[in-house]
Amino acid sequence: MDSLKLFTTIRCDLELLKVPDQVSPDVGWNQKPSPFYMLDFHRDRMLKAAIYWGWDAAIRTLDGEAGLNGLETLLRDNVTELSDTPYSAKVLIDRDGNLSIIKGPTGLVHLNNLFPSYLPAPSGSLTKESSEVGRVPERDFAYEILVDEQATSKSEFTHFKTTHRPMYEEARRRASINNITEKREVLLVNKDDGSIMEGSITTPHFWRNGRWVTPPVAREFNIALGSGGNSGTTRRWALERNLVVEEIVPVDSLVDGEECWISNALRGFIHGRVKLV
Repeated sequence: MDSLKLFTTIRCDLELLKVPDQVSPDVGWNQKPSPFYMLDFHRDRMLKAAIYWGWDAAIRTLDGEAGLNGLETLLRDNVTELSDTPYSAKVLIDRDGNLSIIKGPTGLVHLNNLFPSYLPAPSGSLTKESSEVGRVPERDFAYEILVDEQATSKSEFTHFKTTHRPMYEEARRRASINNITEKREVLLVNKDDGSIMEGSITTPHFWRNGRWVTPPVAREFNIALGSGGNSGTTRRWALERNLVVEEIVPVDSLVDGEECWISNALRGFIHGRVKLV
């Protein structure tokens, strides 16, 4: 698979420059003035994948402070159109350490949905969160969260984010999701145990036993551990700040109409409902 590349998709948004003034100091990379959402987490995930695949040149490109600075410089040099329109930057790296970018405009997102203090409990739930204050993400029920009709085998290609993505493309095709802008997502199901693996382009978060949970992911790739999804940047951010905890989510535990949060590094934390029928 000589054409294989690692990649990550980064939100580039001048609104992020307001974070140091408007958001409390627990947001990591974006506490410094930067238009690049969670850039350090993006570098970390790509570096970890390069180490797994044994791509020495890619490791040298990404490693250390120089690697992070190089990634930031690449974005600043290539995403120059930022004004009122935020951009998506898909950053790819090959085994020889060559970086490239595919970019395009993306939609506006409220800062509260990029850096929520917590994920609000489902409507009608009695929890202490109802009285908490902080950065409350907008909850609009806009996204329809479907479940793939076929199960998926977990592998290094579901654990790491690479350009080998037939399992995600086929799941989206089966769910008749034809455009990245559609407000619909499909959940992949682990073939081994019937648990939720992840979304086709997002990490899912479900309300279970009075808290939000997300499917477990092994710290190091191990085919026997975890639900098989990848460790997304927003997933890591939410876990490190105790917005969610890891827990296996059996597909047969899903309820039609239940509220769900999904997240990714382009749109932040997105609210929706599970649709089974």
